[in-house]
Amino acid sequence: MLSDALSLVIDLPSPPDWRRLGEHLPYEWVEAALVASDKASIRHRRLPAQQVVWLVIALALYRHKSVKEIVDSLDLALPELADRCITSSATTQARQRVGAGPLRWLFESSAMQWVAQDQDRFLFHGLNLLAMDGTTLRLADSAANRDHFGAQNYANEKVASYPQARGVTLMMVATQLIRDARFGPYKTSEITHAHELLASVPDDSLTIIDRGFLSAQLLCNLTGAGRNRHFLIPSKTTTKWTRIEGSDDDMLVEMAVTSEARRKDATLPKTWRARALRIVDDKGRISYLLTSLTDRKAFKADDLIACYGRRWRIETSYRELKHSMMGSALTLRSMTVDGTDQEIWGAMIAYNLIRIEIAKAALEAKCEPTEISFTLALVTIQNELMMIGPATAQGNLPAILKRLRGRLVLDLKAQRPGRKFDRVVKAVAQRYPEKRLTKKA
Repeated sequence: MLSDALSLVIDLPSPPDWRRLGEHLPYEWVEAALVASDKASIRHRRLPAQQVVWLVIALALYRHKSVKEIVDSLDLALPELADRCITSSATTQARQRVGAGPLRWLFESSAMQWVAQDQDRFLFHGLNLLAMDGTTLRLADSAANRDHFGAQNYANEKVASYPQARGVTLMMVATQLIRDARFGPYKTSEITHAHELLASVPDDSLTIIDRGFLSAQLLCNLTGAGRNRHFLIPSKTTTKWTRIEGSDDDMLVEMAVTSEARRKDATLPKTWRARALRIVDDKGRISYLLTSLTDRKAFKADDLIACYGRRWRIETSYRELKHSMMGSALTLRSMTVDGTDQEIWGAMIAYNLIRIEIAKAALEAKCEPTEISFTLALVTIQNELMMIGPATAQGNLPAILKRLRGRLVLDLKAQRPGRKFDRVVKAVAQRYPEKRLTKKA
């Protein structure tokens, strides 16, 4: 047994330099993020800024573990300074020194790089297919988070039990990679974040948008800027238009821009046009999709209607981010505003790291990225990193993720039957059974 163990140790590759951060998130990107935010480490610390960046990303991958456990299990501290003890307060101070700026810079830069990889393989009629929607994140209940982020207010003058951050993400539908995101206080509306994301919408693209974002200002600015940018969005029951041409199933309509919208944006026209596609569900209910793709020959109505059904993937990404990655945790960890922002951007990077690995594995297996389970990928990555973390170079996590690719495709998701019931929000189960008593005569 000893000889077997010795041969195994000999076969292990020698740990490379800890600064090599792998293929997907190279050392140069992390260094550039720290330099751009003026957060690079000058002193020779056992937990320098470069390692802190990876610590924040690992916090999202191991939400069920403490910060100290993550540092020890993944061996993120520098071995040449092993005589210096890493305490919980030391990791807190290290995170405070780095702040949220480098993590946001790194997310935005890495997302643009990852999205550009293999994007030609996932086009919809020659267009990049994106989805935009909003969500909220429940935060740790502290005075600082409540003062900055706020929370939902109810009609009876009560407020939510936890502060909340409101955000909007722009996601690539095929790979479910998050291209860009905006997060802020709960009182900041989703439409405000959506306007900020318009600059990140690429040329030659179709963006599927939720009904709540139906706004002449948003849609006109989306199509007006850039080149060949289009939208696909459901109309509201109160939306009014005038038919210009076409049939009830597929027509060109004209809608008026409100005077309030024109006061906010003087560049808006008095009217704007869109193509309206009629949809009839299984229960006979009629609704319409609005799109700026008016060429009926190049973009058939049935293709666009089927394409809108893929919008649900952004809801799936929120479930993966908020439930699969966070496990049973009720809120984020951080009690400070800067720490919360840092944690949010670290979680976005971690989510994209898993998604880029799934996309690469799908290409090698010649299947769709949606055929590989996100939960399986997350659990596999968690287990493998925890087992081989101490035996590998510090901060070399992405290179390990690459080697996991082969394992991810071994368990493709089984084909599931079609949905038998409509998606509905179920009532919250009561903690105790209710017992009703009646008066005796």
